Amino acid sequence: MGKGLEKIVAQKKSVITKKWFDLTVQTYAPDTAEFLKSNNDQFANPVGGTTLNGLKGLLYQLMHSMEPEAITSHLDPIIRIRAAQNFTPSQATAFILSLKKVLRENLTKELRDSGVAAELIAFESKIDQLCLMAFDIYMQCREKIFQISANETRNRTFRAFERAGLISEALEQP
Repeated sequence: MGKGLEKIVAQKKSVITKKWFDLTVQTYAPDTAEFLKSNNDQFANPVGGTTLNGLKGLLYQLMHSMEPEAITSHLDPIIRIRAAQNFTPSQATAFILSLKKVLRENLTKELRDSGVAAELIAFESKIDQLCLMAFDIYMQCREKIFQISANETRNRTFRAFERAGLISEALEQP
């Protein structure tokens, strides 16, 4: 990120993070969204707390180094939650792209006055990269959920057959 845009975003970091969080939780049902906004305590509201902390970390990474491990450490918990809640891939990752909207709505005057449009375009490319990383994480989480579900179904079926005496002893011996 260029120094001009970095300075502008840093000055409004808390407003940007709050608006980004608000747009992110709006992807949930209205009652859930209200609850997620009401309490950001990690223990009383783990989804809200995890989401807010993750967004703060992601904004920091976007403004600075874009280290893949650091990004993943902030992005993974958010995406893992959304994957487990049966969001579609586009629904699970759309919150990342909403940062563009937040930036445009909250920095319009500053961006126009400072002439950092080229820096904004480069920053938005980073947001796009972040979205692609989120999609990869989402797919890994969904695959893991599918594996767990398939294994549980297989084990449950095996145990039912075993209780019914339909499994031969040859299968039970190694």
